[in-house]
Amino acid sequence: MASTFSFDVVSEFDRQELVNALDQATREIQSRYDLKDTKTTVELGDDTITIHTDSEFTLDAVNSLIQTKAIKRSLSLKIFDYGKPEAAGGNRIRQVVTLKKGISQEVGKQISKLIRDEFKKVQASIQGDAVRISAKSKDELQVVIQRLKQEDYPMPLQFTNYR
Repeated sequence: MASTFSFDVVSEFDRQELVNALDQATREIQSRYDLKDTKTTVELGDDTITIHTDSEFTLDAVNSLIQTKAIKRSLSLKIFDYGKPEAAGGNRIRQVVTLKKGISQEVGKQISKLIRDEFKKVQASIQGDAVRISAKSKDELQVVIQRLKQEDYPMPLQFTNYR
């Protein structure tokens, strides 16, 4: 009886690391001379980050600060989807940053097409917001992982449930 091996391609991020990165950014905003008096707030929702500040200039500074803290905590910048800055009344600006999680149907189809075209002995199936890759050989799965790491998808990919 031949056994098959598989792994899942997912797109997730460590929420606790994101919370820590935003806490560090908020602390730095409160102590940095150019941002201290702007009354800037950074709020984390379920799948969004809302930034309230007083100008485009400070919004850019806050965004780059958040990105720096996220990189230091091993978070991919691909999880951030920046919305348009909008007026929030009282000469203030609000920006909503959507957090991307999960693989969209479109990207899932791209991944499975790539695997069908390049690897004849490997199967890919879309399961919700993940793609399950299976084959008879672990070596083939390693080659598939290396190939997927070469591609540039609009979200970070992780490889889980390798068995």
